[in-house]
Amino acid sequence: MTAPLHEPTAETAPSAAEEAAVAGTEAKAVQGRSLGRIAWERLKRDKLALAGGVVVLLLIAVALLAPVITALVGQDPESHHEDLIDPLFGTPIGSFGGISGEHLLGIEPVNGRDIFARIVYGARISLLVGFLSAIVAVIIGTVLGILAGFFGGWVDALISRVMDGLLAFPQLLFIIALVSVMPNDMLGLSGTGVRLLMMILVIGFFGWPYIGRVVRGQTLSMREREYVEAARSLGAGRFYILFKELLPNLVAPIIVYTTMMIPTNILTEAALSFLGVGVKPPTASWGQMLSSAIDYYQSDPMYMVIPGVAIFITVLAFNLFGDGVRDALDPKGSR
Repeated sequence: MTAPLHEPTAETAPSAAEEAAVAGTEAKAVQGRSLGRIAWERLKRDKLALAGGVVVLLLIAVALLAPVITALVGQDPESHHEDLIDPLFGTPIGSFGGISGEHLLGIEPVNGRDIFARIVYGARISLLVGFLSAIVAVIIGTVLGILAGFFGGWVDALISRVMDGLLAFPQLLFIIALVSVMPNDMLGLSGTGVRLLMMILVIGFFGWPYIGRVVRGQTLSMREREYVEAARSLGAGRFYILFKELLPNLVAPIIVYTTMMIPTNILTEAALSFLGVGVKPPTASWGQMLSSAIDYYQSDPMYMVIPGVAIFITVLAFNLFGDGVRDALDPKGSR
């Protein structure tokens, strides 16, 4: 009886090493990747976004470690150095606003406070207002946006009209008026604490319609999807569908718009402090430093340049990182 035509011989039979290599290749081919891992791999290819993310992390570290950093350089944001101020003109003695090995970014005119220490402490105010007001806007916008998109009808009409009204409202003027008439003591806070709380709440309140419209639009498109219909057919309630089926699928756009809102909120805080309705001296604020530098932009231009560059770098870093996150989570939406 003849042997089968396709029976492997000793020469053609695959070795154990070859079989293991094939099995390993097949295992890699079928290995699944989560959406988060796919987004991270896309984000890693965007060098500008990674650079922005690194700068953002450094800014957060500087804000958190402000007392440690200023102690290492031997400066305090409230210490005055009048001996380094020209008594005739009130400007720092030396070139470039008094920059030296002891004062890395120079000193302020008239009072002689160290600019580096005040820039470091000013990062706390900017990032605190930027992050917390974004959180307030995200919470309100997500809840109202998902309710409007899911329930529709009069609920959608009411929430949409409120959003339209807030978007058309001159929010900066209202914030200025509201913060200006706030009492100095409220809810156990006083002075700077009251102003920070009001800025966070008011900026967040006027910012929620932007993310609310995005969440509403996404909810309108997802409420008719198959997995929502399947949950309904299994007897799931409305709130289960809202917070267990729809909300997890809204995480990506919420993250994207949160990263884009933070730099806008930082600019708003700087504008309020520049106009004199933000935090008050001696609390350090970049916008307040810019406002004080107006009178000295000719005699001491570095006093204006340094806080301006700090705001520019911060906003640019958040925008670059936000653009990268958007492209990583929604690559088709950026084309």
